Amino acid sequence: MLDLTKSPLAQTLELPCGVVLKNRIAKPAMSDSLGDGRGNPTDTQVRLYERWAEGGLALSIIGEVQGSPDFAEKPGNLVLRPGFDRERFTLLAKRGATNHAHLWLQLGHAGAMADPLISAPKGPSALDLPGLSCGALTLAEVQELPAEFARTAALAQEIGFGGVQIHAAHGFLLSQFLSPLFNQRTDAYGGSLTNRMRLLLEVVTSVRDAVGPHFPVGIKLNATDQLEGGFQQDEALSVIAALDGTSIDLIDISGGTYFPGAASSSDRAGSGPYFVDFAERARAKSDKPLMVTGGFKTLQQAESAIADGKADIVGLARVLVLDPDLPLKWLPGSADNPEFPRFDNPPEGGVTAWFTMQITKIANAEPPLIAADLGAAIKEYEDRDQERRATWNVHFHPA
Repeated sequence: MLDLTKSPLAQTLELPCGVVLKNRIAKPAMSDSLGDGRGNPTDTQVRLYERWAEGGLALSIIGEVQGSPDFAEKPGNLVLRPGFDRERFTLLAKRGATNHAHLWLQLGHAGAMADPLISAPKGPSALDLPGLSCGALTLAEVQELPAEFARTAALAQEIGFGGVQIHAAHGFLLSQFLSPLFNQRTDAYGGSLTNRMRLLLEVVTSVRDAVGPHFPVGIKLNATDQLEGGFQQDEALSVIAALDGTSIDLIDISGGTYFPGAASSSDRAGSGPYFVDFAERARAKSDKPLMVTGGFKTLQQAESAIADGKADIVGLARVLVLDPDLPLKWLPGSADNPEFPRFDNPPEGGVTAWFTMQITKIANAEPPLIAADLGAAIKEYEDRDQERRATWNVHFHPA
């Protein structure tokens, strides 16, 4: 029960595994694109997560950490597998836990949406669409995936990270298996929703078996992928009901996809959180703690989500890019709400590029970007990716 004498955001949260988060503010996984191109953390990335921890949040999650270099989302992704740079990862785990924060790794696999310049994308089914072409994973490859996720989770635990999150949202591999648009398989992993969620549940079981009962294991799940004929809310509720019977510790509700041409949730217009109403429906399906990510811009919105019982912890993404010290302001109840930049007709992916480069500014303690910097930010973002693609291919795919 919440203590009504202080802000709902200032309450602790005990997860089913027994771990206690110090408050109800989390930084959800975002692509910071700050790996060195060889799958290792950089000094800039280490400083970034230390900086967010200093700002007072309880939980921070590093986006898209790969178990292999074969299906990465970006050349700035981390790759945690045998032979990794233990010293660099250990430093990241330690510094990101500053100020009693928890730092989790998001276990990723981009599947059909792997960067084609550093991989050969494969998804549940072969696709040949404008802007998206991929092969199909064989049954043997699919059956190997739970063990790969489990190995990555076990390494994260061994190094000293506070937990892991299984990425089943935003159109990446496990999300693709859930979606009838991506998943047209005719074996045990396709067809009915029971079959389409089979891989996800196998991954959850394998990860838990690898890390034991007391290590936090979360999952990020779409409320909907916002594509006609794709993964819809009623199906998402059925998946949440299935997850209620597992040992998952935290369900992070988000939505949307990076399918080419699709509008992402974070780029759409609107002044309020995107998925709190869905989270309220999810309450009837599961007693697991719920994290709601997307669209929180004001203290009142965040506090209401907790006080009304729609969320147990709020995921603050872009708002923490604008002000990494926001938890220190919001936890005492100070309504110091950041002002969001306004962009005129930004190109697809442009706003994401701007925020990604603003993340780098935070890490380097540099003056923040302004909206007028959009063009320069996009160029810097694309140039950096190109440099790291070259490094990635030399390192992981030598001729």
